[in-house]
Amino acid sequence: MAQPSTRQGLIDYCLRKLGHPVTEINVDDDQLSDRIDDALQYYQDYHYDGVERIYLKQKMTASVINLTTAVNTSTVVLSVGEKITGLSSNATAVVTHEFETYSAGTSILVQGTSGTFLPGETVVSERSGLSSVVSTFTLGVVDLQYVPITDAVIGVVRVLPFSNVSSGQSYMWDIRYQLRLNDMFDLLSTSLIYYQQVKQQLGLIDQLLVGSKSFHFQRHMNRLYIDMMWGTDIQTGEYIMLECYRILDPDSWTDVYNDRFLKRYATALIKRQWGENLKKFEGIQMPGGVTLNGQKIWDEAMAEIDNLENEAQSTYVEPPMFQVG
Repeated sequence: MAQPSTRQGLIDYCLRKLGHPVTEINVDDDQLSDRIDDALQYYQDYHYDGVERIYLKQKMTASVINLTTAVNTSTVVLSVGEKITGLSSNATAVVTHEFETYSAGTSILVQGTSGTFLPGETVVSERSGLSSVVSTFTLGVVDLQYVPITDAVIGVVRVLPFSNVSSGQSYMWDIRYQLRLNDMFDLLSTSLIYYQQVKQQLGLIDQLLVGSKSFHFQRHMNRLYIDMMWGTDIQTGEYIMLECYRILDPDSWTDVYNDRFLKRYATALIKRQWGENLKKFEGIQMPGGVTLNGQKIWDEAMAEIDNLENEAQSTYVEPPMFQVG
């Protein structure tokens, strides 16, 4: 018999493990599907093989005002820093530098939004003479002031440090550039011990005076909040890098369905459901003198589940990470 490589294959395996087709397993198809969901959820939360440690990049997108008429034409030319105002909502926003890449079209890229531009209202700008009607308005990441996170991410470990040249400074004025320019022009003529000591000293100074951006992530909100000045510490069009844990999609990585722990745990959950169903008919005698004993099946399943969960907690779970400071 082939090993399970699909969701249905895992269900069939669990039923055979419980005695099917020799024994009738009194569990509904929907109940089977629910128990597989429970098993996968526990596996992804507590088993190191159920997740992957990855780096995700997120673009700092601008807010978008879509208009009914084109801008940056021969009669209307918007410029960076220009203020856009909604006549009905009194919402305001500033044209971002990313707009320079849009030579023509019906979209305006803005940031620093105050209020909400309403569909159907007229927006104006005194500098360029813009007067057009809004069709749609969408907030970008910079104006939202949080990073949307996909459901597949279950934990964020860290936000990688922002570049100290992200605000447009030249690399020439970066202290690390000056260090390499003056001391590291030739590795053969410079002591690596001194170089390493200077790097550690610069890292300590940066940690004490600047530090890393603090953040907080709540899995069920699917949002990552970073404590910083949005639009100042980072601009639209730039990227941040996140180190995080993401669950493995079993439909993409089908070997998950054949995991030894998952098969045992899913079987125990289905067995518990079987016992739960039969307990409602406890003591009823079937033809041939057979008596249903759902309580015993339920008790056996509960013992197996407790053992498996203790095994997962002691063997398969990732060790806790300690935070200092």
